[in-house]
Amino acid sequence: MQLHHISLADTHSFSPFFLDYLSQKESLQAFYHRFPQLENFGPQLKEKETAFPAHHRAVLVDALSHQYAGYPVSESVAANLTSLASPRTFTVTTGHQLNLFTGPLYFIYKIVTVINTCRRLKEAFPEYNFVPVYWMASEDHDYDEIKSFRLYNKKYTWETKQTGAVGRFDPQSITEILSTLPGDVSMFKTAYLTHKTLAGAVRSYVNALFANEGLVVLDGDYPSLKTLFKTVMHDDLFLHSAKEKVEEANRQLESLGYHPQVFAREINFFYLDQNLRHRLTETAGQFSVVDTAIKFSAAEIEQLIRDAPEKFSPNVILRPLYQEVILPNLAYVGGPAEIVYWLQLKGVFEHFKTPFPILMPRNFAAVMDEPTHKKFLKTGVELKDLFEEKNYLFNHWIARNSSAHLSLGKEIAEADALFKQVKSHAAAIDTTLAKHVEAKALLAIQSLGAIERKMMRAEKRKHEDKLRQLEAIKDMLFPNGSPQERTDNFLNFYQQDRQFIQHLIHHFDPFDFRFNVLVP
Repeated sequence: MQLHHISLADTHSFSPFFLDYLSQKESLQAFYHRFPQLENFGPQLKEKETAFPAHHRAVLVDALSHQYAGYPVSESVAANLTSLASPRTFTVTTGHQLNLFTGPLYFIYKIVTVINTCRRLKEAFPEYNFVPVYWMASEDHDYDEIKSFRLYNKKYTWETKQTGAVGRFDPQSITEILSTLPGDVSMFKTAYLTHKTLAGAVRSYVNALFANEGLVVLDGDYPSLKTLFKTVMHDDLFLHSAKEKVEEANRQLESLGYHPQVFAREINFFYLDQNLRHRLTETAGQFSVVDTAIKFSAAEIEQLIRDAPEKFSPNVILRPLYQEVILPNLAYVGGPAEIVYWLQLKGVFEHFKTPFPILMPRNFAAVMDEPTHKKFLKTGVELKDLFEEKNYLFNHWIARNSSAHLSLGKEIAEADALFKQVKSHAAAIDTTLAKHVEAKALLAIQSLGAIERKMMRAEKRKHEDKLRQLEAIKDMLFPNGSPQERTDNFLNFYQQDRQFIQHLIHHFDPFDFRFNVLVP
């Protein structure tokens, strides 16, 4: 495969907030610690090395040992699990929901970015070890966001009435989907049919895809890991420090013209139990689980933190902190929306004396198959043109490839100038005539515009075949009008080429913040 790059700005797909971060705009520099450049990992290493407690490392290693029990462990993963016990081993992490069959392509891109970052870090700092980590969002309860995926232009949906943390769902009913999927999906059959929880199934297929790259899969929904977060639980429930710090950051960002992505609550934890993950609230010293009859006194909730911290599940505000408390982590790899909301959290990390990780954007990409690439080569358009709106793209192609004179811009300008002269003459005779001339001028210019559009439509009919080819290319890169990486499943490509992920690992550069286009 060959790799081409496009500026992120030229894709028209990213917010000014995110692009300002990547351009290191001075006004945003106070909201992050170190920018994702290779040389900045040196001081990040030293800081995390000093700040990460040996006890936390021991708890992490023990938890992972239990989580991997019963799973095939490759030599690379085994080496990384062992390495994590060393004070000279650090992680680079990405997190994602437990999407059905991996969900959209960018799930794969996030993990590839983490793997490649660790490789680059090992080259730059050979005296340390670097472990790529995928953090499963197993405690998420938004089933609607994970229940569907799109393969070969068809949408598949898992229907289940289970509730609570999705990682605890029983995946056996996915059998109905498995029987309808095209191609070889044996890896997923093994995952979904031999594990009792969705988290177990996801660990299985992610391990099958990335074990040879040493990727470690971590489930934060684990009692011993939650014990490391007790201090934060108590602070959040009784002192509400996170809310204060996030609101302060939000005020500063709003004063700079940015719109915050997330908002803190007084309490940023859910109560987590079997089939249940509901918000905790407090009124007059009594703690309640929203939409249930469950209530706790202040003494009872303190006792629960001490004895059963696994009952507390952090929300979007505190999940990042939880990750950094239990991992010797240097950088977090996320998408545009994730990076932006992490920029709201630096004050929370400072309050809890936890190093703020380097925020790395994941790799962004689109992939053309061979038939589509052949069509593209015949169009004569540039890759960046494909990111334009369809009608603009078609008009642009016609303007470049037609011998006809299709623009009446000159004539419209001349007509406008002529009517301005007429208006001046008419107003000199009778000022009330000026409005009449303006109305006629508008009508004339609108008529010329309508003629121009009809000329363009007529010319498009002469080039219908070429425009259909162009539309087919556009539809592959933007199925249903959405970016391919956010819509299509990786099986679209993996079933045709078992080396697909290896191609991504080979071509993607985690420190090149441009859009990647892969072609045959």
